Amino acid sequence: MMGPLLYLGALVVLFLLWVRVKGLDYVLVHQRWLFVCLFLLPLSVLFDVYYYLRAWLIFQMCSAPKQHQQRVRDVQRQVREWKKEGGKTHMCTGRPGWLTVSLRVGKYKKTNKNIMINMMDILEVDTQRQVVRVEPLVNMGQITALLNSMGWTLPVLPELDDLTVGGLIMGTGIESSSHIYGLFQHICVAFELVLADGSLVRCTEEENSDLFHAVPWSCGTLGFLVAAEIKIVPARCWVRLQYEPIRGLENICRRFTEASKDKNNTFVEGLQYSLDEAVIMTGTMTDTAEPDKINRIGLHYKPWFFKHVESYLSKNQQAVEYIPLRHYYHRHTRSIFWELQDIIPFGNHPVFRWLFGWMVPPKISLLKLTQGETIRQLYEQHHVVQDMLVPMKHINTAITRFHQDIQVYPLWLCPFILPPGRGMVHPKGEEAELYVDIGAYGEPRVKHFQAKASCRQLEQFVREVHGFQMLYADVYMERSEFWEMFDGTLYQRLRKELACHGAFPEVYDKICKAARH
Repeated sequence: MMGPLLYLGALVVLFLLWVRVKGLDYVLVHQRWLFVCLFLLPLSVLFDVYYYLRAWLIFQMCSAPKQHQQRVRDVQRQVREWKKEGGKTHMCTGRPGWLTVSLRVGKYKKTNKNIMINMMDILEVDTQRQVVRVEPLVNMGQITALLNSMGWTLPVLPELDDLTVGGLIMGTGIESSSHIYGLFQHICVAFELVLADGSLVRCTEEENSDLFHAVPWSCGTLGFLVAAEIKIVPARCWVRLQYEPIRGLENICRRFTEASKDKNNTFVEGLQYSLDEAVIMTGTMTDTAEPDKINRIGLHYKPWFFKHVESYLSKNQQAVEYIPLRHYYHRHTRSIFWELQDIIPFGNHPVFRWLFGWMVPPKISLLKLTQGETIRQLYEQHHVVQDMLVPMKHINTAITRFHQDIQVYPLWLCPFILPPGRGMVHPKGEEAELYVDIGAYGEPRVKHFQAKASCRQLEQFVREVHGFQMLYADVYMERSEFWEMFDGTLYQRLRKELACHGAFPEVYDKICKAARH
């Protein structure tokens, strides 16, 4: 027993000596996979175990609702104290910036008054009303673990485990069922907020309706979200998923549009591997599965999903698989879509998957915390993480522009229906319109790529076709351009009525690079 321990100890000592000689910055930049595999993966597992057990115990003991009222009063107390002290600075949540899934580093946390909002519990599952009531820091991993075990699910359940309800409401969220249900905000039926004066307000489609419509995309600049009620629907055991490889951009756009308009498809998604090669996936929920076609893609030793999908393109054949519902919901989680291949280049190797795949992925929050200024600048200048939402009728032109301006592959294609409304994001006309989210995550292959200039070109195109840019990413627009893309009519009126100007920064000042210092 002592032999292996001594050998392991010697390896650790040699590694630490190597780090000392080379310098920690060198290791973090040039050999980041070492740091991620040796430290961040084990830490990520501990984080997950702690939060899962905590959430399970609290829900089983039914203590969350009682504690929730006290936590709301504590938020109100902090806001009133800020007001009593003269309200000299803006307020923001006290959650550290590195804990968010967004890659953006928000410097406003250091200068604004931090209001601590430790609210991460599922409060109630009401199967009669078909609603789940949750606190803002509840994440998608928690929700699927609980709801699926009860035979329920969210109509729109965004992909990554660590995405929180608060982030998906104050920002936005999307999934392959959005062509039926819309964005995450469209499955919400009620929000509870603490406003700038410390009062608690509940808003729905019927009660405080203007505020209900203005909250989504506002990024916490109208009040502090303390609870939300979200629709739930009955869940099935399996997703019957059909893979369809397609070549030729015209064929890809035509088939993807057809599949997105077909409401018989519960799920629609496309992965585009080059300008003229893609795999389109359509799925339905079912309680039965053909045994020889079952694929439990969420198991740690399975290939990363985007690589598995690509295999159908190389074989040029259609196929059908049955995937467990929860595995399907988090199919891109293990590889963080395809971002993990840049951090752990050998992460999809069968040996690594079998031995260490159960620890993957590292927490995005820990990656942010340990990236350092050098890596952050490298990512900013040589890496793209963007989601652009454009009308489906412009999908062909949009994919071509992505190819010309950044040339990042794979591209994630996710359709969604955008109903008319009066908030920041709605279609140009008075009728619902089909849109597509084009997600680009990776290193651009164009030789002329310049982070600011190239992204501004894409932003201009998106504005021209009446599209929208997700605000978790780097936004390079000027103020006038931002409010050309988003409808600020209702938002600005409510900020005035609710005395938000001295309490919260405007959404543009909070998220856009041109406004941040």
